[in-house]
Amino acid sequence: MQYTVKQLASLAGISVRTLHYYDQIGLLKPASVGENGYRYYDKEAALRLQQILFYRELDFTLDEIAQILSRPEFDALEALGEHRVALEARIERLKGLIHTVDSTILYLKGKTTMSQKQLFEEFSAEKQKEYEAEAQRRWGEKHVKESQKRWGSYTAEEKKRVLSEGNVIYQDIIAAMPLGPGSPQVQAMIARWRQHLRYFYEPTPDMLRGLGDLYNDDPDFNANFTRMHPDLAKFMKSAIEIYCQNLPVN
Repeated sequence: MQYTVKQLASLAGISVRTLHYYDQIGLLKPASVGENGYRYYDKEAALRLQQILFYRELDFTLDEIAQILSRPEFDALEALGEHRVALEARIERLKGLIHTVDSTILYLKGKTTMSQKQLFEEFSAEKQKEYEAEAQRRWGEKHVKESQKRWGSYTAEEKKRVLSEGNVIYQDIIAAMPLGPGSPQVQAMIARWRQHLRYFYEPTPDMLRGLGDLYNDDPDFNANFTRMHPDLAKFMKSAIEIYCQNLPVN
């Protein structure tokens, strides 16, 4: 079975321009190109596109996806199992949010009571700014001011987006925990986590290691991470250490 660009784009629910771009950057090459210049895709290309779209759904960047798919040890069947685990975790996350919405509706109708904590119990990622600010206080006022300046420069909508992005990253890390802290998938997520920290400040390797220690060793921080998952703090510390060990030496 062969597909033209238009056929594959229609089948996958994406634009022809997207397929052209994936070809341009080498992420998804056509199986063949006709004398008329038309691109043709086969079943293998369609399956690779499915993998790309799954990883995009899980918020991986195109560069991260390219690195994962190009690894010699990449196994499509194993990857599908991992996608299932991650998507199930998202389902559970959404169920929690739906429960909070339903409870709040009943609360506003006067049919039940809710504490202030219950109103926001599904939004633990909003603690992220507090975590990083506390970590920076341990490393000097300069970093604290840098973080405050960056955070203060964002609009309310941008802050909401940043906090939501941080929550997604932690949920994806939790979903991938069975793969191990050194797995390519988890290491790619730690890279995303580091990039996310740049919304607050520039995280050096020493600061990353310090955050890993803080999350795991400080009772208050550990308690917050434990609420997300009992083993998340310890897992983050291990994954961060592996990530830092693999960073290129300047």
